[in-house]
Amino acid sequence: MSEINNSPRQIGLPIVLCIGLAAGVLIGTSLNSRSIPGKSSGEDMQKFREVLGLIKNEYVDTTQTDALVDDAIQHMLDKLDPHSSYIPISQRIEANEDLQGNFEGIGIEFNIFHDTLVVVSALSGGPSEAVGLRPGDKIVKVGDKLIANVGLTNPQVMKLLKGPKGTEVKLEVIRKNSKEPLKFTIIRDKIPQHSVDVSYMIDPETGYIKINRFSQTTFEEFHTSLDKLRNKGMKKLVLDLQGNPGGYMNQAIDLADEFLSEGKKIVFTKGKDTKYNSDAISTC
Repeated sequence: MSEINNSPRQIGLPIVLCIGLAAGVLIGTSLNSRSIPGKSSGEDMQKFREVLGLIKNEYVDTTQTDALVDDAIQHMLDKLDPHSSYIPISQRIEANEDLQGNFEGIGIEFNIFHDTLVVVSALSGGPSEAVGLRPGDKIVKVGDKLIANVGLTNPQVMKLLKGPKGTEVKLEVIRKNSKEPLKFTIIRDKIPQHSVDVSYMIDPETGYIKINRFSQTTFEEFHTSLDKLRNKGMKKLVLDLQGNPGGYMNQAIDLADEFLSEGKKIVFTKGKDTKYNSDAISTC
């Protein structure tokens, strides 16, 4: 069997043809849309499908089109406002774990800010809280792996920090007003998922309830704590939401409804399609 050597021109020709064909589709569709006022979103979708089909079927190398679609969607949303974002289904499942049930890991809520992993909160009763991790701490190293300024993603963070109960993870942390990086050794554990941190009587008439997030069971937990305090003679209540990063809107609405007089507007949603327009009004 003889070896066949392709020239640079032969290798580059499929790429040039693919790019040229895709450009032709884009230009043709663009010119067509300009000539027809009120271009429909269906034409935009057709343009996207055609380009994606060309990449999938004609591009010289094998491509992961699902990753390309995710990137394209995120890029579109980046052009809107800071609050619009796209979460793939795999990441959504992971993001919802701490609001729906128990999981095993180090027990923090985090954000990736300026390519740095920042602790939003150490979950109450979890191993990170026990060793003294604080909101605002910047985690720059996990084990021997440097994770700052490397294009870190949420799935990568989950993979690094989650793990079976009893396993160990070493962190290096930069903390404001601390001259040297701080080092922590954390033993992963099952993370308790309670919304109500504490509830007790401050004095014979005043109760205190602290809610750390709005999870799937927040309203139920709040009422359980409230009933216990009422049985102890509570007439006034301090509801502490300090450090609460948010969560499920319906739970926050139900809780707010407990404190507002009837007919007060709690929150409203508004969209171009009227079916997304709604008001949450207090009922008691």
